[in-house]
Amino acid sequence: MKRIFLVVVIAVASTFSSKAEEGMLIPSLVKAFENDMQAMGMRLSAEDIYDVNNSSIKDAIIHFGGGCTAELVSSQGLLLTNHHCGYSQIQSHSSLENDYLKYGFWAKNKSEELTNPGLTASRVVRIEDVTQTVLFDTEGLSGQERYAKIQAAIQKLVNDAETGTHYTAKIKAFNYGNDYYMIVKETFKDVRLVGTPPNSIGKFGGDTDNWVWPRHTGDFSVFRIYADQNNQPSEYSESNIPYTPLHFLPVSMKKRTPGEFTMVYGFPGTTEQHLSSGNLKYIMDQERPARIKMREKSLSVIDASMRSSDLLRIKYASKQARIANGWKKWIGQLGGLKTVDAIQIKLDREKAYNTMAATKPEWNDKYGSVINDMNALVAKYKQADFGYSMAIEYLSVGPELFGRAREMNKFLSNYTALVERGELDAEIEKQLKSAKGFFKNYDEATDKRIFELLTEEYVKQMGDAPLPSMLENNSAEDLANLIYKKSILTNEARFMKFMNKLGSKSAKFLAKKDPGFMLWSEANTNFMSNVIPDVRTYRSLMEGLLKTYVAGKFEMFPDAKHWPDANSTMRITYGKLEGSAPHDGMQYTEHTTIDGIITKNNSGNPDYDLLPRMKELAAAKDYGDYAQDGELWVCFTGSNHTTGGNSGSPVLDADGNLLGLNFDRSWESTMSDFMFDSDRCRNITVDIRYVLWVMDRYSGAKHIVDEMTLIR
Repeated sequence: MKRIFLVVVIAVASTFSSKAEEGMLIPSLVKAFENDMQAMGMRLSAEDIYDVNNSSIKDAIIHFGGGCTAELVSSQGLLLTNHHCGYSQIQSHSSLENDYLKYGFWAKNKSEELTNPGLTASRVVRIEDVTQTVLFDTEGLSGQERYAKIQAAIQKLVNDAETGTHYTAKIKAFNYGNDYYMIVKETFKDVRLVGTPPNSIGKFGGDTDNWVWPRHTGDFSVFRIYADQNNQPSEYSESNIPYTPLHFLPVSMKKRTPGEFTMVYGFPGTTEQHLSSGNLKYIMDQERPARIKMREKSLSVIDASMRSSDLLRIKYASKQARIANGWKKWIGQLGGLKTVDAIQIKLDREKAYNTMAATKPEWNDKYGSVINDMNALVAKYKQADFGYSMAIEYLSVGPELFGRAREMNKFLSNYTALVERGELDAEIEKQLKSAKGFFKNYDEATDKRIFELLTEEYVKQMGDAPLPSMLENNSAEDLANLIYKKSILTNEARFMKFMNKLGSKSAKFLAKKDPGFMLWSEANTNFMSNVIPDVRTYRSLMEGLLKTYVAGKFEMFPDAKHWPDANSTMRITYGKLEGSAPHDGMQYTEHTTIDGIITKNNSGNPDYDLLPRMKELAAAKDYGDYAQDGELWVCFTGSNHTTGGNSGSPVLDADGNLLGLNFDRSWESTMSDFMFDSDRCRNITVDIRYVLWVMDRYSGAKHIVDEMTLIR
């Protein structure tokens, strides 16, 4: 029996073993992986990467705007991130007179750098494991009593961490509540735009190349952090000065070598590696395909509008990029998961898990039924989850009139209180300013067509599920004609007229007379009443099951490499600079060059349009000091496990020097949100030497390059 047990343990453990490249490691725990990383070629120590008591690489890694990553590259607070991460700021500064989207922008000096209200840049001060304190004395408790005790412990830890500092602290659950970590941050609120390449570089390839290799996109933009005279965060002020960082990244000008060590340091968004087979099947068969269809409808309208005029191109540039990004990612995600037969892999892993659980009675009691329970829960609640996803696509991602409806509902719901506090006039000014910004980037005809197509698709996807009566009793076309003729939400003149006559009965008017607001209100009520309760129940129950499932992995497979799902906190991944062979008969090289830009441009595809200067410099092979063996590298790939939020993350060499900016994954790699395959999955990086070439030779902004420390 002992021999049989040993065979089972070895066989099952091999199913859960991971290559060193997989995973998103918590920096404070990197010491445990130091030997593996050094065996792959890293020459840094764990303390070089993360140190609380001394400056380290972590102090150069910035959470940019709460959704991307950036890195400090000079002693004057110079910040690099992706072009698409700074795109909304670039778009907000652009106009027909100053078309920074088309032609780029470079501040000649610090006085020309552009302010960005609301944009933040955060540095992690420390990451602290607080699991024991958070969970102290909760054993045996359940439900609201346990939740309240945990929340009280969290609040005390946060208060203690923040008291007497200008830092903010947040405690997040990891591994579905098996672990808790406190992240203490320093947040800067004066972040200015220094420069951006034109779209023909920063978005080269457009939707055609998005999530695709080979890639030739110069996906970067440049910002600067400003601080007060004491080098501490401050709201924008003319007296602010460039921030002096604790650490900034040197830039590697050295020759790149296939197979060399690479490390990505950033803030990955979300991964879901522990989903059950039933859950993944629902996503692949129903949820993702429906969301893809919804976005296809929107994009068909937006793309046509953007092609029709420069004004609409500027208005919709940022929106189009945001919608298209998820749409194309999901298509690749499904393709990758199907290619590797992800469902069968899940089934094999679940079989191995259950087999191991059966080897000990105590394991079987705790973990023997958890996988079946997860799959049963998905079957019971998947329609509620589907209704949630469709509502997000329709009410949040779809027609913009719904966004205006939400804003007006918040405002008018507080009308009486605002009057009583004497704050009405100030709030009206705020609403008018918000509306002005909204309508600046809005086109009524475009939104109307989006409304028609998405309403029709939404009704179709929802099938027999409860719908607002306005959707059940009217065609999409009739509703569009009514709403876009009468609603204040869809027309600036009507909106301003309404605001000028604002009174105590305005909320009732919208609720009973404005068809756009009436539809949103009914749809929102339906969503809150018929969708949200079941979704909350589903997610709460699933969270508990996943917590048990992951605890089983820790206990039954202690020698396997375990890492928590990404949750927008700071993480490290490591791998190699290498190409891939994702399909039979296909071999991807590890890098691309400027020659590929010209080849794509010659295809005639508008996504590959170039401004004349790129062609001139390429023809002259004017590469300056930025070439390698006579080639100007543009992008390269690596086997680093990344996801959304890693956009803008620095890709570092074995010595911690900056090789480039992570900005994408190959289409075959988007499956890594659910399942990582180190043979297929590749992150895509824009080479820092190409970034510097664009600044220096293309844009004439060598003064920016001169701020950096170049390692040759």
